[in-house]
Amino acid sequence: MIESLLKQKPDVSFEQVRDLIDEKKRKIGAGYLTDQGALFLVAADLGVSLGSTSHTDGSIKNLYIGAKDVTISGRVMNVYPSRNFIRKDTKEEVKSRTLTIYDSEATIRVRIWDDRPSSAGDLSLTPGDLVKISRGNVKSGLDNKPVINLSSTSQIEILPEDNSSIPKIDSITISVEELNETMQNAVIAGCVSNPRISQFTNSRGENTKLLQFQLSNDSRDREIRTVIWNVDETKIPKIFESDSKVRLIGVKVKQGNPQYSSGDLEIHGDEGTILEFSGAKMDIDIKSLRVLSSGSETGRGNTAFLAVDSTGNFVRLAVDSALINEPLHPDTMIECVPSRIFGNSFILNKEDSYVRVIEDDESFPKSSSLESKIKDVKISDSPYILEVIVLQSPNSTDVTTKNGEVVSVSDTLIGDDTGEIRLVGWRQHSAEVRNLVVGDRVRILGASATRGLSGQTELTLRAESSLITIK
Repeated sequence: MIESLLKQKPDVSFEQVRDLIDEKKRKIGAGYLTDQGALFLVAADLGVSLGSTSHTDGSIKNLYIGAKDVTISGRVMNVYPSRNFIRKDTKEEVKSRTLTIYDSEATIRVRIWDDRPSSAGDLSLTPGDLVKISRGNVKSGLDNKPVINLSSTSQIEILPEDNSSIPKIDSITISVEELNETMQNAVIAGCVSNPRISQFTNSRGENTKLLQFQLSNDSRDREIRTVIWNVDETKIPKIFESDSKVRLIGVKVKQGNPQYSSGDLEIHGDEGTILEFSGAKMDIDIKSLRVLSSGSETGRGNTAFLAVDSTGNFVRLAVDSALINEPLHPDTMIECVPSRIFGNSFILNKEDSYVRVIEDDESFPKSSSLESKIKDVKISDSPYILEVIVLQSPNSTDVTTKNGEVVSVSDTLIGDDTGEIRLVGWRQHSAEVRNLVVGDRVRILGASATRGLSGQTELTLRAESSLITIK
């Protein structure tokens, strides 16, 4: 192939071609291109056509961008939901579905377009299925990695096992304690703690949800922050408690953000990640709680609250505002049936939940018994209740988030007899902090301890937090 290129480009030497091949492999990334694959890209840059070659029953590692009429076998790792696209040339709306397959050495994504006679959904593919893909073309994805494109002439079929040498999902599953480097398309099993689900607006402007939790090993001596973006809530058990066991199929392991994970690795998944649960509970019982803080509306029809159960465990509530018939003041006792439970977070929807005020129960701790001092504040998922004095006039500014939203943020310095700490309020809490006056005595209910931009610990008001000025 190099000889063919040199004949068409006599002003280029063999050594120059080798250097260009090495440069392509460095730019694309080691492990994604063979020399032959890089040569196709070099030839395209030089305006030379080398034709196309066919890959039949090869390995995924040897696939290269530009390969045509590819036939490859592998096991399914995960299948992504269908997405709609608008063709640039015809403005026609088309659907596409992506799945990830793997063999004993590598993984690759396969994109299936809707002009195929059968799709991944029609085949009901599940993790571990052995499949054969025929007549696919390898193109460059948005990340410059090879992607197999399947058109109307391509085929995908499920194969019988027949003692395949490609390892099964169980064989490639690793535990939290085995994580020691970044990786793509991993399968990881562990125990869940502090799961919670929240809403956000993604890069496409869509309102979606993310699931966060800590994934630990059996001995609980290592925890890894885990985030599943664009999660499908219907695929999560109604009761997703701490200590649940889960296997995550199709996640990436990356270096963590010190602000959230103390510099350890992090696990990130998306809408294609498969979550397999074991021992999940199905029925939700009536819950009695004491409200500690009545927060603000989330902007999505819910009001946030902080509560505590009879054992002193904090519970975050997201309650459909239609369910609230009377104000839920601090230290009010309530009874409720949640729609969903995520660790210490309860979600109450108007369709299948209720909440009502009940008589006081002295066995439940009151907010005054849960107060902390500033010297005791440490970065954790636990909320804090403090009584403090405002020491500085608040500062306010507007901040542009990653998705382009401009939000207000205010901060001030507060103190008690054990120390001082900065208090920060975002969005709706920004005005509350901004209105504080030096010397005000304030009760803070439900603030979280986080690491600020300066690296110092600070208190941040959450949706369920509230400020009460003590007269």
